[in-house]
Amino acid sequence: MKILYAIQGTGNGHLSRARDIIPILQKKGELDILVSGIQADVDLPYPVKYRFKGLSFIFGKKGGVDLLKTYQKSNLKQLYKEITSLPVEDYDLVINDFEPVSAWACRMKKKQCIGLSHQAAVINKKSPKPTKKDPVGKAVLNHYAPVSKAYGFHFGMYDKEIFTPVIRSQVRLANARKEGHYTVYLPAYSDERILKVLGELKDIQWEVFSKHTRKEYKKGNVHIRPVHNDAFIDSFIRCTGILCGAGFETPAEALFMKKKLMVIPMKGQYEQQCNADALADMGVPVLKSLKRKHLEKIKTWANEKQLILVNYPNNTERILDMIIRKHAGEQQKETPETTPGIYTLKKLKEKSLGKIMNQTGI
Repeated sequence: MKILYAIQGTGNGHLSRARDIIPILQKKGELDILVSGIQADVDLPYPVKYRFKGLSFIFGKKGGVDLLKTYQKSNLKQLYKEITSLPVEDYDLVINDFEPVSAWACRMKKKQCIGLSHQAAVINKKSPKPTKKDPVGKAVLNHYAPVSKAYGFHFGMYDKEIFTPVIRSQVRLANARKEGHYTVYLPAYSDERILKVLGELKDIQWEVFSKHTRKEYKKGNVHIRPVHNDAFIDSFIRCTGILCGAGFETPAEALFMKKKLMVIPMKGQYEQQCNADALADMGVPVLKSLKRKHLEKIKTWANEKQLILVNYPNNTERILDMIIRKHAGEQQKETPETTPGIYTLKKLKEKSLGKIMNQTGI
């Protein structure tokens, strides 16, 4: 059996989860790996057959996505070429972790594409949603990487096809302890903003992992370090608490290790707003932004105890076995369940990314 596992390379969570999924899939058949995106800092210690630029959103330094850089670094003509050149028809099973190239290639060639991602769980009607509506953000989640059938991971089992998080073996098997420092991962904020705010809380030692530096340095009680998987996990395992964006993998692993957790969702990022709503329901404090006016809330969080109990068993292989049993070799139906796309591939080829971003409001 030939399997294509396609992974989103924007951000680190997808690749972190893939580190545990890949060895299992390698046991099940002949596996090829595809990665698209240009914003990840985590290496994948497995051979990657297809590396594509794809369509990446670029993190800014003020708490959100940098739309100008996203536009400048995107090439729709190249994206179309990547989509049309990918031989998805050669595979018995395509598993997609919110990856657009393989998703659109399958859609074009009427090939089943099985979604296995956190995003699939977020858009599920039964998952927590923020009170404030965001139709554009919801549309992006629905149409960015359309799939035939979706299975998802979330903080809780909100529906029958939503599973608890994949906890990396590096974390699951680690000897977690609390050595007093707080680990920080806020990729959408500049080092200057982080230093300005967290530097005020001089009694707290902060270990900050930054996408915006290549050199390690210290300023007072704040230690700035480049993002590196092993270094981050070491700090994570030893920390007393973690301050991070409202992504998925890092908060889930923090909860698993019983670390204190506070999150700041990225501005204009609907997925993180949904995550923040789910975490708030669990008792995790949420900040709207990283500003000095929130110093007292951060200080209170750091000084108080926090215990949120979760049950995240290791069910990854069972989930993959179920997907293989149900979908390997399955033919696309005449009336596919595929999530409808905003654009046909023809329109995708013809339109500039700027026009698409304007029309969708991205």
